[in-house]
Amino acid sequence: MHTLLNGIAFFGSGQEWLIVLLVILVLFGGSKIPQLMRGVGRGISEFQEGIREGKDKIKKSIDEGEPEAR
Repeated sequence: MHTLLNGIAFFGSGQEWLIVLLVILVLFGGSKIPQLMRGVGRGISEFQEGIREGKDKIKKSIDEGEPEAR
């Protein structure tokens, strides 16, 4: 996770983001970008739902006094 945060910090200023966006535009083309962003949005939503479900399971097992399943 620490490496991921370092990578995000690397692309901190506007110039780096502009370069990244231009590379994405060249690689995928203008017509594919909306489809790509929809896929990213769905992936983020599914990830957040998985986190929510995991938290709910942990909370339920704590409330019931059962040991956490590993």
